[in-house]
Amino acid sequence: MKKLKKRRDLAQICKRLRGEGNKIVFTNGCFDIIHAGHIRYLKRAKRLGDVLIVGLNSDTSVSGIKPGRPVNSEKRRAEVLEALSMIDYITIFRELTPYMLIKALKPDILVKGGDWKKKQIIGHDIVHVTRSLPYVKGISTSGIIEKIKKISH
Repeated sequence: MKKLKKRRDLAQICKRLRGEGNKIVFTNGCFDIIHAGHIRYLKRAKRLGDVLIVGLNSDTSVSGIKPGRPVNSEKRRAEVLEALSMIDYITIFRELTPYMLIKALKPDILVKGGDWKKKQIIGHDIVHVTRSLPYVKGISTSGIIEKIKKISH
């Protein structure tokens, strides 16, 4: 099964899944360089429901919020995410925030990492349950990039 879907197709899939009684969990992010923190986070997110959807920031969206990024293209980032068993569906969003995507998909649970406070989480006002999962200290894409820069100099 191809996990990468267009927004409108995924909205229809969500409608069907909800009708079948499935609990849909949504998260989003850049997922530029996948690391252990991402894996732990995605596993925890999946355990909250039946279906895990990842909204992936497009290259344009990433560059708008993280200078000098992404390291990997949206196509490559999506390919890596598709290989992860805990993820059921992926969709790429081009906006700076996933607000309109969340509105279209209507997930039951919205999840972000522990560095986000509930009121800061985009879409908390339109989803019934918003969760902030524990942040894995000392593991971040930015930290990995900095370490690589130090090694290469």
